[in-house]
Amino acid sequence: MALIGTIIGKVEINSGAKVLHDLYRHTPDDISSICPDKIHSCDLLSGTRGAVGSTIIWHFTQDGKRQSLKEIIEEVNETNHKIVFKVLEGELVDEKYKAFTIIFHCEQKDGKQWAVWTIEFERLDTSIPYPTSFMEYLCDYLKEIDDHKTCK
Repeated sequence: MALIGTIIGKVEINSGAKVLHDLYRHTPDDISSICPDKIHSCDLLSGTRGAVGSTIIWHFTQDGKRQSLKEIIEEVNETNHKIVFKVLEGELVDEKYKAFTIIFHCEQKDGKQWAVWTIEFERLDTSIPYPTSFMEYLCDYLKEIDDHKTCK
């Protein structure tokens, strides 16, 4: 069984790629007011909000457990509404993964808009499970955000 892996989750969206991209890039702290039971805050630690090289920390609850995740923005692509977050530390990854990257982008396919999460990871050993539970969590709260933004 491989130590390096990739998992992808797709969510059909109605609010629009630009709306979601701008939210994740420029105002991720607003997410805590949209789904406060899942996301508690997203704080800028260094750099400029939404800029490559900036460091942010998310405080969230997943599977009933409060956690944090410190990330650096590695790439932003306005054309594909893409943001690449490299995870630096946090309960999700500490002592489980050598590398963990979360990629958000949007695409059109068959006349529909999709928000796509990609998680690229390297496990410390084969006893560490794939992060499927975290992928489900990302897709679940993205649906909440899309529903909220669609209703506005």
